[in-house]
Amino acid sequence: MKKTGVIILPIVVVAIITAFSAMFVVDERENALVLQFGQVKQEITQPGLGFKIPFIQDVVRYDARILGLQTQPLEVTPLDDRRLVVDAFLRWRLEDVRRFREAVGVDGARAAQGRMDRIMNAAIREVLGSVPSNTVLSEDRTALMNRIRDLARREAQTLGIDVIDVRLTRTDLPRENLEATFARMRAEREREAADERARGNEAAQRVRALADRTVVELVSASRREAEIIRGEADAERNRIYADAFNLDPEFFAFTRSMQSYERALRGDNASMVLRPDSEFFAFLRSDGASEDVLSSAREAADRIADDPDAVLQRAPAADPSEPDAVRELEAIIGN
Repeated sequence: MKKTGVIILPIVVVAIITAFSAMFVVDERENALVLQFGQVKQEITQPGLGFKIPFIQDVVRYDARILGLQTQPLEVTPLDDRRLVVDAFLRWRLEDVRRFREAVGVDGARAAQGRMDRIMNAAIREVLGSVPSNTVLSEDRTALMNRIRDLARREAQTLGIDVIDVRLTRTDLPRENLEATFARMRAEREREAADERARGNEAAQRVRALADRTVVELVSASRREAEIIRGEADAERNRIYADAFNLDPEFFAFTRSMQSYERALRGDNASMVLRPDSEFFAFLRSDGASEDVLSSAREAADRIADDPDAVLQRAPAADPSEPDAVRELEAIIGN
């Protein structure tokens, strides 16, 4: 009985171990392949309990989650031959586990990342090499990233991998080209500034020339009008003098002589050097003025005293269009 128990116990233990070896659990984050001597016998993509032949079949697990891959900085040459340093970030996951196993072999995800890195480099070179650098450096690069994603997706399907998204994380100029680029940018900005200053100076010169011409025209017109007014005033003054003289020449000569005495003999002690018989002293000589002049002055004074309206009727009427100075002279003569 003891011998039977000793024989049965190892068999039971072996059976239990064998049973446990035949079972495996697939997590919801995993995909699994059942291999027999390196050949794929079963592909499991759903979570749950699975079975295999113990000691003959093996289970290989692969991550079914979305994985990321950061590419190494890559130097590309766009259409305008301006070199750029670009790196990208890739999101991918397993689509066909059997094809993935056949493509990458036993190395799994590590080999897949190497293959995907090469696929991404080729796609980036092809897409960015077909457009100018200004398009690559612009803010709207979504179309370029979608083209890289589609190209990488077609290549990755042979590996059983689905490329979900591609993003360009950096797009810069090489360090040795930065100084030349900055110098070119500075030169362009300085040229634009010089053009703006030149256009500003040209506009300022036009404005100054227009202002100077306007000043000359206004001054010339003002001087012309002033000369015309002055000439008209002088003509009117001469007419008034002539009319006043024609009223009574002798009285007019007497009045002008009195005005000349008033202007010449000013102050308490006025000295004048003239000949005694000068016409200037005609009304100041001790023997008096000539009887003709005095009689004419007396007759003019009597006429003004007797009938001032008659004298005013003989004087020229004031013209409203005449300058103020002319009207004042006429008023003085009329009074």
